[in-house]
Amino acid sequence: MPVEIRVEGRRFKELKALNILELIENNLLKAERTLQAEREEFLLEKKAKLEEKLKEIEEELEELKAFYEKALKDKELMENIREKLRKENEELRKELEAKKREINNKA
Repeated sequence: MPVEIRVEGRRFKELKALNILELIENNLLKAERTLQAEREEFLLEKKAKLEEKLKEIEEELEELKAFYEKALKDKELMENIREKLRKENEELRKELEAKKREINNKA
């Protein structure tokens, strides 16, 4: 990827007198440090965003756990009520059958 650098005429004449290769080599370490610092800053920002996202996911997970536990309790309650109603229904059927037999025996 070619790099194009534009400088004004006066500055170009000053640079022409300098050894560009030496200038680049002298500033290369500074450029590397700058790039490294920018990369570290980028990674720290990304880490912070990921930590925030993780926190949100953990909160959602806790909400789902609470919902699931409540659903299990509700299911258990409904099963108990259903069993109670089944027994009550069975007793009422027996009473009804007994009354029907009693009426049939009297008739």
